[in-house]
Order: sequence, then structure tokens, then C-alpha cells
Amino acid sequence: MAKIGFLGGTFNPIHNGHLYLADNAYKQLKLNKVLIVPSGISYLKQDIDILSKDIRSDMTKIAISDYPYFEFSDIEIKREGNTYTYETLLELRKEYSNDTIYFIIGADTLNNMESWKCPDIIFANCHIAVMVRDTTDKNEISKICMFYEEKYNANTVILDVEKTDVSSTEIRRLIRNGCYDQVKNMLPEKVLKYIEDNHLYRGN
Repeated sequence: MAKIGFLGGTFNPIHNGHLYLADNAYKQLKLNKVLIVPSGISYLKQDIDILSKDIRSDMTKIAISDYPYFEFSDIEIKREGNTYTYETLLELRKEYSNDTIYFIIGADTLNNMESWKCPDIIFANCHIAVMVRDTTDKNEISKICMFYEEKYNANTVILDVEKTDVSSTEIRRLIRNGCYDQVKNMLPEKVLKYIEDNHLYRGN
């Protein structure tokens, strides 16, 4: 039985914070691999100007190319219509029927999961790996985990990570303002080059 990590996101663009979370989950949980899954059309982010699936996929592939235990997955971007996590997990459950799937999320995401479409299906088909920063109230996170465990019979695990001040929103803002030097430490070098070569985010 293998242990498979699943890190999803819009990845607009994928940045070092995403890779840091995936890498820490891989090491702390002793996973066999981590699936890096760019979202298709997120019903939660309809108001954000998001680059095409192909471009975000290219950046994701470039970003994880130096990590042999990360694997790109097009499971969401090839799906028509809105992207729902529960559908992704049902597909992954078919592919990894005998394995344990760990859905890697940040503590801020944990608070909102019950409002997602079909949360009962999500909790039934994976373990939730919550990445908790050193500045987060762990007692509050533990209470939320206990609530999900009692209501949905969820399996949760809390993992410690250091705080990372990186966001795709801030990266897009800096690039739009021509501040490429300030994003050098936020993005993999190859991803930044791809963004520069293709003149991305300048007009967003």
C-alpha cells in the first residue's frame, strides 16, 4: 500500500510556497509521491483573471522538474466545466484503490472545507494533511479537525511548517509593476524565466 500526496491549486503562478508545502508533506508523511494538480475552472475563483490551463500546466511541469517524487497530473485541467475537489478524489480513488491519499492543504483552507461541494465525499476518500504554520493557533486547528472527525468520520493529520510569505496574488502584482528582482526568491528560476520569456501577467 502506497501513500500518495495530492496538492491542488490554481497555480497562477505556481511558486516556492507551493513546492515547500508539497516537499514538507512528502518528508513528514513519508509519502511515495506527491501529485501536483493544477485546477481547471475553479468555481471558487471566478472573479480572478486566470491564465489558460496550458500555460499554468507548463509552469507547473517546469517548477517540479527537479523533484523526482513530484508528479504532474492533468486530472482537473482535462475535465470540462467547473472543477470540484470531490470529483478529483473520486477519480484518484479509482486509480489508487489500494493506497492512502493525503490531501495537502493549508490551515486557512481547512476552515472553508465544509462549504465545498460534497464535503462528505471528500472526507470519505482521503486523509486531510493540514500544514500549520508556526504563527497559527494550533488549538483552533485541532478543534476544527475534531469537528470534521466527529461529523464526517474524517482522518486528519496536522503537520508543522515554517511561515512562508509568498502568494500568487503578490507575485502577479509585482510582475505587473515590473518588479522582477523582488520575485526572484518567490519563484523557481525556470518558472520566472518562462514568465519573462512569454510576457505573462504584465497586463493582468
